[in-house]
Amino acid sequence: MTRDLIGYGKSPPHAKWPGGARVAVQFVVNYEEGGENSVLYGDRGSEAFLSEMVGAQSHPARAMAMESLYEYGSRAGVWRLLRLFDEFGLPATVFGVASAMEQNPAAVDAMLDAKWEVASHGYRWIDYQNVPEDVEREHIAKAIAIHTRLTGDRPLGWYQGRTSTNTARLVVEEGGFTYDADSYADDLPYYDTRHSGFSGGKPQLIVPYTLDANDMKFVALNGFSTGEQFASYLIDAFEALYAEGETSPRMMSVGLHCRIVAKPGRILGLRRFIEHIAGRQGVWVARRVDIARHWLAHHPYRP
Repeated sequence: MTRDLIGYGKSPPHAKWPGGARVAVQFVVNYEEGGENSVLYGDRGSEAFLSEMVGAQSHPARAMAMESLYEYGSRAGVWRLLRLFDEFGLPATVFGVASAMEQNPAAVDAMLDAKWEVASHGYRWIDYQNVPEDVEREHIAKAIAIHTRLTGDRPLGWYQGRTSTNTARLVVEEGGFTYDADSYADDLPYYDTRHSGFSGGKPQLIVPYTLDANDMKFVALNGFSTGEQFASYLIDAFEALYAEGETSPRMMSVGLHCRIVAKPGRILGLRRFIEHIAGRQGVWVARRVDIARHWLAHHPYRP
């Protein structure tokens, strides 16, 4: 078996977050607009995933409504999120799709000016489940090259999102990522040794992500309907982790999308959550790369 169903068990390590924090909170802004499926890019059909049109079907032609729903994120949503985080002086991590970033360099420059970490969200925002291994390997290389050209540095974090069975191994083979976020398996970082044979025995640090404390549920059946529901869920998750963190500090991921939470009817829910944690002691709001570096320094891998 190659699955790890045990993890840290009943005795997770003490995270030793800076300042004795109980919870390390990190916000992820997914920048995908322009990287989704489109016949303009040679894809077989239009995008059908993660938009206001729940249950949308892919068409073998351009889907103009779908394109405009995605365009909202790059035209308006990203700037609304930048203003909100700037107002509170909070850091964030971007999961940036390289082909999307390439089409809006002004947004990338604004992210860098805000001191956001820009991690890689792959070359395209597509499902890689059945993409041939050599094509996926090529896409990883393209993502890194475009990212480096746009930001001046290679990405240190990786999140494909819609992965294949080869993705984790290909990330390890590439060898330059401080952390991989393609996991939802824990409330703390951990090491993955399944592919260490491809890196000279070096395990890959995993900084898990989230699909529950994530605005994607606004556009999912039986998900959030209002900003207040989103805020309530985030606050409940935070308070549960904060209570546990008195003796066993945890990490909380918050997943955001420019075309989803940055709509006017939802952004106040995110603001309420930020206001809720802003005045609390024992909270470390950090970029994911900072969490990864902390973990590597304070919890180095031990076989």
